[in-house]
Amino acid sequence: MHTIPHYINGSRVTDAERFGPVFNPATGEQEKQVALASAARVEEAIAAAKAALPAWRAASLAKRTNIFFRVREILNERKSELAAILTSEHGKVLSDAEGEISRGLENIEFATGLSHMLKGERSEQVSSGVDVHSVRQPVGVVACITPFNFPAMVPLWMIGSALACGNTVLLKPSEKDPSSAVFIAEVFAEAGLPAGVLNVVQGDKEAVDTLLKHRDVKAVSFVGSTPIAQSIYKRAADHGKRVQALGGAKNHMVVLPDADLDMAADAAISAAYGSAGERCMAVSVLVAVGNIADDLVAAIKSRMATLKIGPGTDPASQMGPLITAEHREKVASYVAGAESEGATVVVDGRSQQFDSNGFFIGVSLVDHVKPGMKVYDDEIFGPVLSVVRVDSYSDAVRLVNDNEFGNGVAIFTRDGGAARQFEFDVEAGMVGVNVPIPVPVGTFSFGGWKNSLFGDTHMYGPDSIRFYTRGKVVTTRWPDPATSVIDLGFPQVD
Repeated sequence: MHTIPHYINGSRVTDAERFGPVFNPATGEQEKQVALASAARVEEAIAAAKAALPAWRAASLAKRTNIFFRVREILNERKSELAAILTSEHGKVLSDAEGEISRGLENIEFATGLSHMLKGERSEQVSSGVDVHSVRQPVGVVACITPFNFPAMVPLWMIGSALACGNTVLLKPSEKDPSSAVFIAEVFAEAGLPAGVLNVVQGDKEAVDTLLKHRDVKAVSFVGSTPIAQSIYKRAADHGKRVQALGGAKNHMVVLPDADLDMAADAAISAAYGSAGERCMAVSVLVAVGNIADDLVAAIKSRMATLKIGPGTDPASQMGPLITAEHREKVASYVAGAESEGATVVVDGRSQQFDSNGFFIGVSLVDHVKPGMKVYDDEIFGPVLSVVRVDSYSDAVRLVNDNEFGNGVAIFTRDGGAARQFEFDVEAGMVGVNVPIPVPVGTFSFGGWKNSLFGDTHMYGPDSIRFYTRGKVVTTRWPDPATSVIDLGFPQVD
């Protein structure tokens, strides 16, 4: 059986004391195994990253920039190859996998501008003969812990900025779909990245615990569920590390009475069921305002019947399986419990049959949902769309703002004034106006509010430069030695 390795100091490492199974979600069969790192193996990778740091930090911005241009070129050339890996281990359809890679490449393109992004400031003659300038320098060895749902995009979000800023990186991908991390690391090596600058450690809790505690790891980036994000943030911060930990979501899509209902229904289908709902930006709650709910639910239901669910390798498939059998059963349990809580199951995805032992489930639509129901309160992370009916705009805003999560939110309307007011009123980190999944382009930053983010900075874009660097201010004076005197007072501006 093929073993997915670690990638440490420029080489594949396959030996391990423990191994984890890697399934093809479309067949339900284990096709690979992944080496799970011991604490000693993680420490070996940390040592490699630490040893590589001085030379990489000293590398010119021009050299780093050229590497990123080459990475972009190689990944574009090999996009279909990487997409096939994503589909085989995650299950998403090939078009979705290629889209994920394209969005990840946006941050590689952003990183090619590092000579501009790392510019400091300078003030001349702040005092007699005294100048001041500022620089931004790397924090050191960085740990990037990434989720299963975007095994190429999120690593590219993190490592692009971290490496561009002069740090060395330890990437710990999900053990459920780990091959793409090694693929990406080897692309960077092909592009000229020196050995040890980017390392991949496969693993589970043992690997993560070692990264969080090790004194040579200076910063931690994480994306995952809210309970784990909270834990990562606290434990890493307790060990003196800089931390950004992105958690879960319950994204609402508010539809006002004046909206184009056909467009809103199309958007709801796309945003709720794309990638089988395994997106932190998926729309999981549709908020129908006023008297439009019946028509909107009917429009969504009619479209659901046309969806093609099947293996991601089938060009006709629009949605693939879930990541594991356990997750499929968890998603199904929310649909099973919705009716007993007082909701109406309009379409029950559990009833759909598939000619496969893969981890497939149909799409579900649940109406008359209210806060307090598990189907509303929990992050389901699957193809389940809940409909909440409210009377007014203010009720919709209150519903969104009362939710514990604040990742993304969208409003559908023809009224520019209402949209502008919504931008002002709503408590979420990313807002879409007639855009159901408002993931920012690479020149802005990604992240939510409330229990969707732990830390002070968002992911990729300008915030990532601040996260992966430290500011340093330098004050200089080149006086005539003849004017030197002893002065025990506080420095004064003159």
